[in-house]
Amino acid sequence: MQIEGAVALVTGGNRGLGEQFVKALLDAGAAKVYAAARNPASVRVPGAVPIALDITDPASVRAAAEQAQDVTLLVNNAGSSTGAAILDGALDAYRTEFETHVLGTLDVSRSFAPVLARNGGGAVLNVLSVLSWVTLPDTAAYSAAKSAEWSVTNALRVTLAEQGTQVTALHVGYMDTDMAAAVTAPKLDPADVARTALAGLADGAHEVLADDLSKQVKAGLAADPTALYPQLAGTK
Repeated sequence: MQIEGAVALVTGGNRGLGEQFVKALLDAGAAKVYAAARNPASVRVPGAVPIALDITDPASVRAAAEQAQDVTLLVNNAGSSTGAAILDGALDAYRTEFETHVLGTLDVSRSFAPVLARNGGGAVLNVLSVLSWVTLPDTAAYSAAKSAEWSVTNALRVTLAEQGTQVTALHVGYMDTDMAAAVTAPKLDPADVARTALAGLADGAHEVLADDLSKQVKAGLAADPTALYPQLAGTK
């Protein structure tokens, strides 16, 4: 996927990683970048084209797809993080995570797939997480939704290849954004993550693993569960 000259739409493009994607795309020579947000007035990047989009609202998704008929690159970045745990997390929080990360991402991808096809194929970049592959009791809702989004991404990749659309997944650990404000562990600069993801997209990568943690966890999937969950050791 060639970034220079592309017309991109970034969901959740008003803050955090999404805002950094908007900046990185413009810096890389994209011809136009739609910064999508529930409140388009919150978009602050000079040169971006604000567009209203709530990915959990089908009518909003339809309207955005009808407005942005020139898109050649879709960046599914919008997300939520409720912090709902496995035993006492509210089921409504789980519904929010799945409505956003799974059904919202799927709806946006379905709505823009014909647009991408008419414009030559283009690409989709889905922002996933290292928590697509590993979970913690206190990240259960988010991790479950991201795991499902990973599955959806794989299905999209195979299906959209038929129309010449590249689908790339970004997996990354903690970033220095509002969503991870309470995290005390080391965090990546989202500007660096955006540039890394776009470089992988430009190279045609199916997956971009943006940090060592994501690489280690991905490798651990082939091992016994104790490799990722050492607290299980000795429980047999």
